[in-house]
Amino acid sequence: MKLAITATGKDVSSAMDARFGRAKMFVVFDTETNESSAHDNAQNVNAAQGAGIQAAQNVAALGVGAVVSGNVGPKAFRTLNAAGIKMYLCGEGTVADAVRRFQAGELEELTRANVDGHWG
Repeated sequence: MKLAITATGKDVSSAMDARFGRAKMFVVFDTETNESSAHDNAQNVNAAQGAGIQAAQNVAALGVGAVVSGNVGPKAFRTLNAAGIKMYLCGEGTVADAVRRFQAGELEELTRANVDGHWG
C-alpha cells in the first residue's frame, strides 16, 4: 500500500507536518517496496482557501491508499473519503516513525475530521 505522510521535508527522516492541507510536503511511502518519494505542496501552504481540497485531490492522484497526518479538516476529509483513501492520525515524530506505527497498527483511523477548517 502507498501511504502519503505529511512532512516538513523530503525524506523519511523528516519531521511530520501536523497539518494536512497546508503541509509543506507529502512523502509517499510504498509499504511493499519500502521506496519513498517526495511531493511538494507549496501551492497550498499559503492558499487563502481550498488548501485541504486541493491537497486531497493531489494526494489522490498519487494513487495512495491512506494518509497519515497530525490533523485533517472537514473539506479534506470529505475529499479523501470520497476517493476511498483512509486517514490515520500520528501527531509527532518523523515520517519513518509514522510508517512504523502504521505498520504496527498503532495509529487511530479517522472516521471524521478532527479539526475545523482553517485551523492552522
